Amino acid sequence: MERFGFIVHPLDVRRDVARRFRLLSRLPLRWLDFLSGYFPPVYLWHVTGIRTAQLVEAEGWLVACPLTPRAMTQFPLRRVYRQIIRAGQLAERLGAGIVGLGALTSAVGDAGETVARALNVPVTTGNSYTVAVTCLSVQAIAQSMGKPLGDLCVAVLGGTGSIGSACARLLCRKVGHLRVVGRDANAVQQLVHALGAVASGTVSGATDLTALRDADIVVSATNSAGPLIRPQHLRPGAAVYDLALPPDVSAAVREMGLNVAVYSGGDVIVPGTPDFGINFGLPPGHAYACMAETIALALEGRYESYTLGRTIAPERVLTICTIAERHGFRPAPLRVRGELVEVPSCAGVV
Repeated sequence: MERFGFIVHPLDVRRDVARRFRLLSRLPLRWLDFLSGYFPPVYLWHVTGIRTAQLVEAEGWLVACPLTPRAMTQFPLRRVYRQIIRAGQLAERLGAGIVGLGALTSAVGDAGETVARALNVPVTTGNSYTVAVTCLSVQAIAQSMGKPLGDLCVAVLGGTGSIGSACARLLCRKVGHLRVVGRDANAVQQLVHALGAVASGTVSGATDLTALRDADIVVSATNSAGPLIRPQHLRPGAAVYDLALPPDVSAAVREMGLNVAVYSGGDVIVPGTPDFGINFGLPPGHAYACMAETIALALEGRYESYTLGRTIAPERVLTICTIAERHGFRPAPLRVRGELVEVPSCAGVV
């Protein structure tokens, strides 16, 4: 039996806190933000039922780091690291042989490197498999539009971040035009220059969200504590693959009935009949790609800090995709206009 741990944190703060601490959930949000910097980690669930066709089994433990999204992005890094490390240490005590970092715990600071040095077991952000699933899903979305990727404009919001830049490096070799959108103009231009040397089409950069209006497909991978993409940022007929947790796409995009397809990114079907015990907003037996990477590494018996830091090598993306595929993981089909569109295999990642 292979063993893993996975760290989550509150995303919808009132709802998630109320699941365990109903009275606390009634406090003002600013109080919850403050208290989350001192509250101890919480054991949530013992994950069972993961089993591959080769009869390899895995069990795991879900542990909550109490930090809210706003606390995660605004508190001093030392305090944020301390809380994530405490959660990782709880996963160690429960028996985890590898610990995965979920949502913003994988993005703050140096993207897992400090946390990994503080634990006695390996750590992974899960970002390599997230990148793989994203690039394959973009190909499926293009197929659903009836157009080759070479004819489309794809924008990557959060394009200079760990996941965003890795997606940009892979997608620029396939799309007609790639637009990198980020906050730091210098970082954006440096990446645009680097991608221009290897891109099959053209590459541009922007720091303004209105630049998304030119895109047929938007990949959103920011570390924002709240929604960024609003109706005025998207053109009719566009598609958004939203990787961010909390989501980058505002509720208004859906509520206004715009002709925009929004997909929750990183949805992966896990082998066996897994019981995750918590509703992540995905169908039963599904997990986000970051968790799926952690589980796949455990099933492979590959207990190493696989994905850490801001740079993700393409060969790591292909390797973890192949490992996951071998053990029976597969990206969930995308529902397009009521019909399911299958996501291609790992062969199409690079």
